[in-house]
Amino acid sequence: MAKLLTVQGGKPLEGSVHVRGAKNLVPKAMVAALLGSEPSQLRNVPEIKDVEIVTNLLQIHGVKVDADPATGDLTLDPRDTYSAAHSEIDAYAGDSRIPILFCGPLMHQNGEAFIPDLGGCRIGDRPINYHLEVLRNFGAVVDKTPTGIHISAPRGLKGAKLTLPFPSVGATEQVLLTAVLAEGITELDNAAVEPEIHDLIAILQQMGAIITVFTDRVIRIEGVERLSGYKHRAIPDRNESASWASAALVTQGDIYVKGAAQRDLTAFLNTYRKIGGEFSVDDEGIRFWHAGHPLKPLVLETDVHPGFMTDWQQPLVVALTQAHGVSIVHETVYENRFGFTEALERMGASIQLHRECLGSSPCRFGQRNFLHSAVISGPVELKGAEINVPDLRGGFSHLIAALAAKGTSTVTGIEVINRGYEHFMDKLVGLGADVEMSER
Repeated sequence: MAKLLTVQGGKPLEGSVHVRGAKNLVPKAMVAALLGSEPSQLRNVPEIKDVEIVTNLLQIHGVKVDADPATGDLTLDPRDTYSAAHSEIDAYAGDSRIPILFCGPLMHQNGEAFIPDLGGCRIGDRPINYHLEVLRNFGAVVDKTPTGIHISAPRGLKGAKLTLPFPSVGATEQVLLTAVLAEGITELDNAAVEPEIHDLIAILQQMGAIITVFTDRVIRIEGVERLSGYKHRAIPDRNESASWASAALVTQGDIYVKGAAQRDLTAFLNTYRKIGGEFSVDDEGIRFWHAGHPLKPLVLETDVHPGFMTDWQQPLVVALTQAHGVSIVHETVYENRFGFTEALERMGASIQLHRECLGSSPCRFGQRNFLHSAVISGPVELKGAEINVPDLRGGFSHLIAALAAKGTSTVTGIEVINRGYEHFMDKLVGLGADVEMSER
């Protein structure tokens, strides 16, 4: 049965939460273990849906996975890897986009890979053509079928010179996971350089890979014949940290995020301070709070790292509905990321969406008829409403809007939030939220 979350709004969130390893790193680090000839150990692993999906996919390919949820430790043993039956892989079709990253490692291990139809949040096209083109450049043969994609490498995988049209995180990960055991040298231009990419590179280097990152978004990988295992502690989830920071601002609360790291949140923290949020950093985490002063409007553009991350945008938009004046947010990474604002408008927010680039410079969506700029006027009084979660960050944004709103809200589709927020219901209750989960 579907779950229904009832939220009584108007109560500040106060207390502490613990953030573990990054959702955008941990599943990819688990896939990287497939490349090793020895077991790997990954620490600081959160209990989230994407970890569960990758665990199941690894296990049906013969990888032994031992987990200790209490400590967040995973041991992954790939020494008995084999090709899984298509029917088993199909069972996970539509649940996640992570399976596409299995291609390179599985071809190195088994000579072939089968990838089911891919799911994920509906925030934009997010095409896998980048991935498939990358694999073809390495010498892979790609055959599309009604249920998925069969990929083989009859002549082996060989290094290539590649340029991405956009610094896609997923395509960069695909290149790294494929190139490390490919014959020869791979050079990737216009690569993504997010902190999670650097952490994945650190893992692969531990395993024996030779990877050089240059200052102009160029990554050079020298293929090696063999990789061992790794022992690594995943970097903390900067997206979850920023989400709780926005929750503190929206609800006029005070939240200590244990595990949050300042270094990877620099762009967010600057913006948080400009709006009027306060924070303090210590060795264990970051405390975020609403200082009691009126919030300030601002003009903001999302961008790839080191810019303001697109995943930070949605929770922060909720905070901007409470700022005194007009804010402008220009989304340049995903073309449909403002779909979540419809529910905010029903709650009383004043948000206008535009097809024009309202930032400082034109972006790739400017001539494509997408509603990718938002004008937010505030402050407004948010009121309770019926809400259906559209995607991961949008869903969290709806939730904190409901927590700040006057009256009662009911939220469905809440399961989506489990993909990226560990024990989020327990955390909400621990922060004093007035929430109740029931079966619908």
